Amino acid sequence: MNPVFVYDGDCSFCTSCARFIERRIPSQATVVPWQFADLDRLGLTLDQVESAVQWVGTDGTIAAGPDAIALLLRDAGRLWTVPGRALQVRTVGLVAWPAYRWIAGHRHLLPGGTAACSLPQAQRDKLHGTTAG
Repeated sequence: MNPVFVYDGDCSFCTSCARFIERRIPSQATVVPWQFADLDRLGLTLDQVESAVQWVGTDGTIAAGPDAIALLLRDAGRLWTVPGRALQVRTVGLVAWPAYRWIAGHRHLLPGGTAACSLPQAQRDKLHGTTAG
């Protein structure tokens, strides 16, 4: 089984980033929106996937946010290893997490983002007339 990188498929900004990953970053990871992932099998909760991107390694390692991105980049090898390792340096992490949280909180304002990107899943479901389950 390949590692899995899980993102929010209801967010246009996140989906644009996932498409970039699939086209440009040669990771072995399966890139999948959490809405189509078997969260139980991956060992993830709804709270985890709603709060940040997730990495599930072949050994069961779970990482979130910039830590997940770092593992994805390291998995891609070559030049991607350098920024991947940099994200794992403690001092960089002190900046990476606040930056990630800011981007996540403002993703509806970023290129490719829509108003739905800023809504929690329960509100998106209500907007679309569906329920989570």
